[in-house]
Amino acid sequence: MDFKDDLKKYVDIINKKLEKYVEFKKCPEEMLNASMEYSLISSAKRLRPILMLETYKLFHQEYEVAFPFAISMEMIHNFSLIHDDLPAIDNDDFRHGKPTNHKKFNESTAILAGDALLNRAYMIISEDILNTENDELKTRKIKSFYELSIGVDRMIAGEYVDTEFEGKEISNEYLEYMHKNKTGALIKASVRIGAILAGANEKDLEKLDFYAGSIGLGFQIKDDILSETGDEKILGKPVGNDKKNGKVTFVTKYGLEKANEILENTIEKGIKELEEYGNKAEFLRKLALYIKDREK
Repeated sequence: MDFKDDLKKYVDIINKKLEKYVEFKKCPEEMLNASMEYSLISSAKRLRPILMLETYKLFHQEYEVAFPFAISMEMIHNFSLIHDDLPAIDNDDFRHGKPTNHKKFNESTAILAGDALLNRAYMIISEDILNTENDELKTRKIKSFYELSIGVDRMIAGEYVDTEFEGKEISNEYLEYMHKNKTGALIKASVRIGAILAGANEKDLEKLDFYAGSIGLGFQIKDDILSETGDEKILGKPVGNDKKNGKVTFVTKYGLEKANEILENTIEKGIKELEEYGNKAEFLRKLALYIKDREK
């Protein structure tokens, strides 16, 4: 089985898990539930939960214990996308080739759907921790909950910097800070949570932290590049919106050639941190290359 087959297998597993948390019952907030389901059950890459599960597998083969956190992370990611697409932030009309949540429903429903997904994620993890009897594992889950909360906090901070500096000059340091937080924070949290749940030591956490930071930054740099050069049919959304909205990106700051060079170096450095894990980290290495070479 090659990397793409493994990736699809992961996506299918995660989609089936997510479907268990979708509510279809008749109730006054039925449209809100439909709005949540619309964004959550999509053609997404499921990168963050996959990273969490694969990092866990570096230390333990059976990763079932990580699923509540993996599912919660995907809910939080979708909360961020729903809000990111709103007129007050990026004002996007399409995502994954279909109308964004506020276009399919309306702005108030989209805002509340994002809020509900964030809260639902916390409910799932809280329930999982309450039902954990093993004290050592419970402690690791509490630490992981804290990591998740930090990731959300940093993602919001990065999003703020992105909106605040729209159409303005921004330093190289602020641009990297924005990308590492806006996109990289949840990616880093996913890797760290996988490692913490598996009982990784501080040395492992340090190495995986660097790997996660590299691919998180690389993911956003690639997004910047695709926003300029991507195929709209493949991306499922219009190309050139960043430039139109006056957003500062690695492409507008450094130019396309330099942005690609930074991307290559960033991903290469991240992969290097996985050397001591040997074949066990092969999927994580290929995932880093997938992030660099993806078309959407």
